[in-house]
This record gives sequence, structure tokens and C-alpha cells, in this order.
Amino acid sequence: MTVEFVCCSGSADVHVGDRSQSDAYLPTRPSALPAAAQKALMKQDMRIRLADERDAQTLTDFNLAMARETEGRDLARAIVQAGVRSLFQHPEAGFYVVAEKDGRIAGSLMITREWSDWRNGVYWWIQSVYVRKEFRRQGVYRRLYEFVKSELARDENVCGFRLYVEKDNHIARKTYETLGMIETPYRMYEEGRDAAP
Repeated sequence: MTVEFVCCSGSADVHVGDRSQSDAYLPTRPSALPAAAQKALMKQDMRIRLADERDAQTLTDFNLAMARETEGRDLARAIVQAGVRSLFQHPEAGFYVVAEKDGRIAGSLMITREWSDWRNGVYWWIQSVYVRKEFRRQGVYRRLYEFVKSELARDENVCGFRLYVEKDNHIARKTYETLGMIETPYRMYEEGRDAAP
């Protein structure tokens, strides 16, 4: 089953002040447009959808790059690839969301589910967030986050969503706070075969 949420249309109008222009008549350089029109054009150019198995290679690459960038860790490709494919085979555990821009997957995130007996509902955990370097600071994560919020609003069993972030990743922390998330008083502990050093 494929579910898709498309955030744009190819012939949407861009409103600049009280004028409306078809995107066919926009200047060739988007930077020449007023800020509001640039934002509207950026939204048109981005498509948010649920990932499927055809995206597994890109999602694997994103996970490997994220581990290197954020934690300086080189993960085993075969294990990460098996982990990505496993989520597609077990959709009850979660799902991936991708943002497409300029014909490429610009970024992604993963949602996993956690039952809360205190809330009699499910928390969605936002994990494996990655945006390609050339697409950063262009609203890609914001659009992925908005998609998650819209899906959450449609599912009465979901009581909220959470994420964890590397404590020294100040840029990501600022982004999450700007979008309305708050830091919790909890600390994370772990034990396992591959516990972080």
C-alpha cells in the first residue's frame, strides 16, 4: 500500500502583494523575487511523501552519512541496509518520510512507534533525520515536520511526538525549538551490544 501526501502542484499561482503570477512567468532567478514569493516557490518545488522500498538505498546512504557527521561513527553498510529494509517489511514498527526537490530525495526522517500506558496512546519518535548538505537551510526539515504533524492530527491514537538529539548539535536543537518543540527533563540511558561509547 502506498500513501502519498503531495505538498505542491506544478502550476500553482504565486501571490506577490496583490498580484498573482503563474509560475510560468516567474523570473529565471528565484533570488530576484520578493521573500514571500521565494518561499511560495520553494514550497512548489518540494514534494513530501511516504518512502517505499525503492528509496532504501538512499535512506541507507543518509543513515551512514548522518552517523559520520553527527557522531564520527562509520556504521556497517550491510547492517544499516538490512535495518532500513526491515522497517518496510514491518510497517507496524514505523515508516520513513522523504522530501523530494529538484528530482532528488533532499531529506528524510523515520517515525517509530512507542506505546504509552500513561496516555493510553502512541508516541511517534522522529529519528534518522537527514538533509543533504546542498539542501540544508532551505526548509526541508520544516516541511517533513509539517507532514508528520498533519499525519498525527489524523490519527486519534497518536498522543504526541518526540525526538532525541545529540547534545552538542546546537543547530538541530535550535531548529526543533523554533518549530515549537520543548526540551524535556529526561536523560537517555542505554545498554546493549552496540551501545554508544
